[in-house]
Amino acid sequence: MKIAVCPGSFDPVTLGHLDIIERASKLFDRVIVLVSFNRSKNKAIFSTKERIEMIIAVTKGLDNVVVDCYDGLLADYLKMTGAEVIVKGLRAVSDFEYEFQMALANKKLYNDAETVFLTTAGENMFLSSSVVKEIASFGGDISGFVSPEVLEMIKNRLYKPEDK
Repeated sequence: MKIAVCPGSFDPVTLGHLDIIERASKLFDRVIVLVSFNRSKNKAIFSTKERIEMIIAVTKGLDNVVVDCYDGLLADYLKMTGAEVIVKGLRAVSDFEYEFQMALANKKLYNDAETVFLTTAGENMFLSSSVVKEIASFGGDISGFVSPEVLEMIKNRLYKPEDK
């Protein structure tokens, strides 16, 4: 059985994330969507539990997808679960430079680890959780960027009209 891990902060999960997860689910027997912690990013807007709930909601039709969280080295998580493939989505060349470094580091830490890069769909090239958070914080329409299952949760958390 080929197990792949699709790691990320998913704060919040976007249609770009979902596209990569769906495509990975067609390539591997089991896909673990791993809510991981990136200490170089700012504090998360959504709790780990909320992010897991959002991912479960948007992947409910994908029978071979499970959701987990881990606060440690990705290479250690792969060893622990028996997964051998890391799936990462790429939007631009700048993503590749960072992800390539991470792939080499993971390979050094766990020789059985292979990283597979999936290029994003054209309509998602600009899409990131940061973009969604920025637009939502000003009350902008994010319905084209996130699944309907999580739209209201994101809007309710992020849109805070100023009292005037």
